[in-house]
Amino acid sequence: MGSRKHNRAEAMKEARKSQALAKLRNCPTSPRKMRLVADQIRGVEVEKALFILKHSPKEASNKMEKLLLSALANWQTKNEGDRMEDAGLVVKEVYVDSAKMLKRIQPAPQGRAHRIRKRSNHVTILVASKED
Repeated sequence: MGSRKHNRAEAMKEARKSQALAKLRNCPTSPRKMRLVADQIRGVEVEKALFILKHSPKEASNKMEKLLLSALANWQTKNEGDRMEDAGLVVKEVYVDSAKMLKRIQPAPQGRAHRIRKRSNHVTILVASKED
């Protein structure tokens, strides 16, 4: 590997050290409902985001809160000597993608059938310090 490429790789590795990622796969909530919760915490400080999720009446907020706590734990394992309060962590990115769909049949009048789509989603949270 050339020196330029090596230096760039080292810089990217150092930048990734201040970020932590957590993923929730195949969550049995529709992506549309989960995006409502994700939009509330995107770009917000971690302490405020935890408060919002704790007091939100939506069911999806419980799963999102657990995922945010997981991302914080991942950040702490990467940066063992640092404190979260000093780092000024922010929810940098939150995105919700659709996952597999269970397709079921609901009987309808006059011998017809309606299709029911039970949706699920994948959620990804990226937590980083404010300076990044």
